[in-house]
Amino acid sequence: MKQLSFLALAAIFCVLNISSTRQAIGLKIGDVAPNISQMNPEGEKLNLGSLQGKMVLIDFWASWCKPCRQTNPQLVQTYNKYKDASFKNADGFTVFSVSLDQKKDAWKQAIKEDKLAWPYHVSDLKYWNNTAARKYQVSSIPYTVLIDGNGIIVGKRLSHQQLEYELSKRLSK
Repeated sequence: MKQLSFLALAAIFCVLNISSTRQAIGLKIGDVAPNISQMNPEGEKLNLGSLQGKMVLIDFWASWCKPCRQTNPQLVQTYNKYKDASFKNADGFTVFSVSLDQKKDAWKQAIKEDKLAWPYHVSDLKYWNNTAARKYQVSSIPYTVLIDGNGIIVGKRLSHQQLEYELSKRLSK
């Protein structure tokens, strides 16, 4: 009987331990942002890690995503406002756009139509199987991750107002 009780308690502990581990999986604020390395529309490989020293918004989106396209004008406005700003631990702000498109032409056309002026646009054209989206556990778009000059995640799933707030509070005085 004692052996059975011990086994039951051990089983409960294992289940609790596994479920708490499961909850801890995923990227959190304060984590180092994993590198993203994919091709731009011209076929050149771009790396998120090359932007260390800047505030960077990783923006997961797609040309076919209506909410993404509707928020792009605000994102362009924020980019233009902060691209040359000095932050407490970063010099300048940029956007690293990761497209979940499958069709290169549609992706390129959306960049042009929405006037996405930043130079960092990447995709592996694998739709929801995009390796960066899987790495960042993206389950819906638009999905954003803000990283500071040290590559640390400082915000996730930010609305336009939240992004403006996070950037403004990190400005150098």
